[in-house]
Parts: sequence; structure tokens; C-alpha cells
Amino acid sequence: MTELNRRKFLTYVGTGVTALTVASTGLGTFAPRAEAKGVEAASHLFGFQKKVSGLNFNPITPTDKDDLVLAKGYKYDVVAAYGDVINKNGDTFGFNNDFTLYFPIDGDNRGLLWVNHEYSSELFVHGARNANGKYTPAQIEKMLYTQGGSIIEVYRDKDGVWRMDTNSKYARRITGLTPFQLTGPAKGSNTVGSATNVQGTFANCSGGMTLWGTVLSAEENFEDTAKDAGLNDTHYGWIVEIDPFDPNFKPRKHTALGRFNHENAAVGLTNDNRVVVYMGDDKKDACVYKFISKNKYVASRGKANADLLEEGTLYVADMGKGTWVPLTIDNVRKAAKDKKEILDKYKTQADVVVYCHEAALLVGGTPTDRPEDVEISPFDKTVFIAHTNNDKHGNFHGHITRFLESNDDLGALTFDFEIFAAGGKQSGFSAPDNLTFDSLGNLWTVTDISSSKLNSGIYKHFANNGMFVIPTIGENTGEAFQFASAPREAELTGPSFTPNETTLFISIQHPGEETDDLKKPTSMWPHRKGDSIPRPGVVAITGFKY
Repeated sequence: MTELNRRKFLTYVGTGVTALTVASTGLGTFAPRAEAKGVEAASHLFGFQKKVSGLNFNPITPTDKDDLVLAKGYKYDVVAAYGDVINKNGDTFGFNNDFTLYFPIDGDNRGLLWVNHEYSSELFVHGARNANGKYTPAQIEKMLYTQGGSIIEVYRDKDGVWRMDTNSKYARRITGLTPFQLTGPAKGSNTVGSATNVQGTFANCSGGMTLWGTVLSAEENFEDTAKDAGLNDTHYGWIVEIDPFDPNFKPRKHTALGRFNHENAAVGLTNDNRVVVYMGDDKKDACVYKFISKNKYVASRGKANADLLEEGTLYVADMGKGTWVPLTIDNVRKAAKDKKEILDKYKTQADVVVYCHEAALLVGGTPTDRPEDVEISPFDKTVFIAHTNNDKHGNFHGHITRFLESNDDLGALTFDFEIFAAGGKQSGFSAPDNLTFDSLGNLWTVTDISSSKLNSGIYKHFANNGMFVIPTIGENTGEAFQFASAPREAELTGPSFTPNETTLFISIQHPGEETDDLKKPTSMWPHRKGDSIPRPGVVAITGFKY
């Protein structure tokens, strides 16, 4: 397969988002207006030139093999898997790793890797409930410890193999036991039991990176763990912030960004330099959100810019009108009219952010088909949303939506949108989940077909879950090319590149998830000597060439 033509790419992006606003719902086609010149234009327009990744591979065909199968010419190294020791204190890598984010120390050769851990497992981790249907304190502690996140130091050795440095001074765990502070309108409010500090983070799905170099991690399906551990569930379901390099940066939960089943947090800037965070709510008939800070981003303030996430306006998308609706207490109470039960529930902005999903629907937010990852294109500032699926409405394979903000401004309160790519047999993928871009404008997409449905019925065609590359410009726009296939009953999650795109980190989550007998696991990935169970892990994929 040939690489996308660079000049054609620049021609498209040179027209800007304004040229794209002619698009309407459906599969859009964009006509170029002007021709840009050469690689110099790329550097000028985007601040970087073409790096290593792209479409320089022959797509693979679906497979049910119990391995991470890659396009020819690529290989993977298992960097860390569940239970591996990560530092000199003996901390261990958590379970069911998801989002990854690489922070360079020495370019593409050494850095810190943040890895989310989404949920635990009775069978593989903490054991079953007792006769009273309860977990013991030890089981609860293990359940909470295996979730949250891992900070590990990784490096590429002289043979080109990625490894974990267990002597790292940075390596540590952030878990369901770690103290967090609350910020924003819910901090100290009656709605969260007057709490200003809370215990731990768990159900960590995807996330994002701030402009000041910290991690945002998204608490998604927190309800069961909070209930099992006897914790106040209003303390969970937030976007949390951690500094992987600085243990003195107290982990925090930003309540101004709302509480729901957060999938991710994509950070950008408005045209007047305020911070924007786009977020998806991963459940059926849930909404798409964005937060705009009250104050402006000032690069020289460094990590003090974290306070920008404490004050601002949270919006929900009304896709029928193409408007962003403010989720303010005044708007919510106005929408409630004379309904006493709702007016009694929503008295302060703390109530709005804590009970965000209900408030969003009340003010006119559009319920959609499991909006998972939301990513901002680094080229034209259009916003891509992975709507994974919704069998309640016959959307079994999902689709990727593209928002086009008015006036090319992420701070705009009006937008248009299109269905950029639709899942199904015709496209080769089903259930799009996490997204990331490369420097050629390709959207790297991983899928999340339920483990119980893989290789059966209408999903048989797709075999195991996979990773696909979908160009967002050029003659192959919207077409999906399969780059990788996951092990049995696993999903690939959290793809992230090193700065020069020589390495792609990705998580292998829940291999062998349908196992019901430890003596007969349905997967044994990563097939390491001495392992008696499948172990979720993070890998480094290499082989990218210019």
C-alpha cells in the first residue's frame, strides 16, 4: 500500500476548517481550494514535519490467533504485565491496563509511561465473595490496589528492545488507596458529603495530556467498585490529574469537568487562549461534553495552569441544533420549570456537576451511542468522537463522528458534524473505541467488540478485536486498514506514540476474559515462561520506517 501523497495532504489542510463546514450529516467529501508547497509548509502550519508512522504497511486480515498479530515488518516487546514489580519498593503493575501516555526523558529512547488500570477480576486477582456476598477487607484492598494507574520508566536497550527500568526514581503506583484532593464547585459541598479530600481513583479508562505536561485520567465505570468497597460513589466518576515526574504534586479530581462515566479528556485551546477539555460519557444514550476555562492559559505559569480546570463552564452537545448548551445551575433550574423533585435535587452548581448526566439530558443534551474517546485533530481542529455502539437503537457496529466547530474555534458554541466512518462488515471494523493521530493525519483506531460476542454471529467476520488506521485526508479518507489483531478475548487500548513515532505503546486488556476455570484459560497471552494465567500488559510496537 502506498503512502498518502504529502502535497495532497497539505492541499487539504491548507484550506482550514472553514472549507469543511460545508459538510453535513453523512459521509462528507471535501474539495481542495489551494495548493500548499512542500515540507516547509508542513513545518509552518503544524509545528512539526512528517515523522515515522503512517500507511507504510500491508494491512492484515482478521484472525482469532491468541497473540498480538501485527502487519509484516513490525514487532512488539512486552514492557510490563500484571503483577510485574515496577520499582525498588516492590510495587506491582496493576490489572487490566488501558490508556498509555509517554513522557520523554531522552526522546524516543527513554521516558516515563503512564498506564491506566481499569478494573479487577475475581478469577485472576482478588477471589470470589464469601457466603454473605461480601468481600473481605484484604480482597477489597487488593481490588483497589490493582486499579488506578502505574508510572513506569521505560527504555530502549542497545538491541532495540523496550524494557522497564525497575530502579527508576519515578516509578510508583496511584491506586484506589491514594489520597486525592477535590477542586472546583463540588469541593466541600453537601453533595459529596462535605469532602475536600477523598480516597483513591479506580475504573480508570482513557485520558489525555494537559498543555502543562501532566496526565488526565478518566474514571469510568466506578459504581461497582465504590459499592463493593463501601465508598461514597459521589467521590468517583471524575477527571483526575497526576504529575508523573513530581510526587509532591498532590493528585486531584477536577469537579468542574463533571461527574459521569468518563472515557477520556482531550485538551486544546480556544482562539483566545482558554483551555478546552472534550469528554465522552461511555454508556448508552449518553452525551458529549466540553469544558472551557474561565481564565487563559499562560505557558510561563507551567504546572500552576492546573487551576484553569477548577473554574469555567461545562457544556453539553445538542447535536440536533448544533449548539453547546451551558450546564449551569440557572439553565438546569430553568429547564426543570415547576417540577419540585428536580428543583429540590438541583440547588447549586455542585449538584449539577455531581449529577451531570441527568442535568445534561434535562437542558437538551443529545443522547448518543456510547461516546467513548474524543480527540482533537492536530491539523485542522476538527473533533473526532468514537461512538462505540448502541444495540438499543440497532447501531451494533458504531461509528466515528466528526465535529466542526464554527470559525475554526474550539471555544465556539455552535458546530456542524458528519459521520466520518461507520463500522460494519463493509468497512472491516466494529465498535471503535480509543483514537490517536499520527503526523500524516491518520486516525489510529482500536475496537471494543464485547468478549462474549467475538467470533460469533454478526461479529464473526471481524474475528478478534483489532487496531485500524483510518486516513482523515486524501483519497483514502474514511477507509480502515487493519494494522493489528488482539489476543483472544482481549481488546487493544490506549495507543500512544513516542515523539518521533518510532514506537507505538498500546495496552492488551483482559486477554482470556471469558475464562471460567483457571485450569482451562481461554488465552495465555503474553505466553511468558512461568505464567499460569493470562496477564494484561502494555507493549511497545516498533518497525516504523520513513
